[in-house]
Amino acid sequence: MTMEQIISLMEQEYGALERRSPADPISVLIGTILSQNTSDVNSRRAFDRLIHAFGTWERVAEAGIDEIAEAIRGGGLSRIKAARIKAILERMLKSQGSLDLGFLAHRPSSEARGWLEKLPGVGPKTAACVLLFSLGRPVLPVDTHVYRVSRRMGLIDSRVSPKEAQRLLEEMVPEEAMYQFHLQLLAHGRKVCRARRPLCYECIFQQECPKIL
Repeated sequence: MTMEQIISLMEQEYGALERRSPADPISVLIGTILSQNTSDVNSRRAFDRLIHAFGTWERVAEAGIDEIAEAIRGGGLSRIKAARIKAILERMLKSQGSLDLGFLAHRPSSEARGWLEKLPGVGPKTAACVLLFSLGRPVLPVDTHVYRVSRRMGLIDSRVSPKEAQRLLEEMVPEEAMYQFHLQLLAHGRKVCRARRPLCYECIFQQECPKIL
């Protein structure tokens, strides 16, 4: 099955997705950290509580880890995420003098990605989320769902690391399709190609999937 066929089948199943209005980079960055190891509902609630509690990212940076953790309680791993958020904001203030990441819009994607990945606890997926959803760059975040489905379908070898998977998939997927591909494969992984008890009989790829995992 070609990548064009995969993209076409997913569009038929999940509809054509229009790009949303971009959020500011720091909000996407913090939101992605809060989304780790929890549901969308919980991470969104934690993000809203964080904003409600402090109002600005500058005030979050000034707060103690316990205060931040209390604000995002219920979002999972609150203490770990609070420490990570504070460390990121402090690093940004120290290196840039502000919490404005707008300057990344004027840098090449590779340079912007490298800058983001130097922040505490920011890996390839988180950096790619900022680049894709905020800066509109043609990059492909590889979260647990995209990683699992891509390996099961044989798009990448089962032994490939998530970081290497991101590089390989970015080479396969047309730039103009990366936004849609990421979100649709994410939806497919949540609804059908689940980690446990995948619903293979409902899968749009069941005739082609090698089911290698």
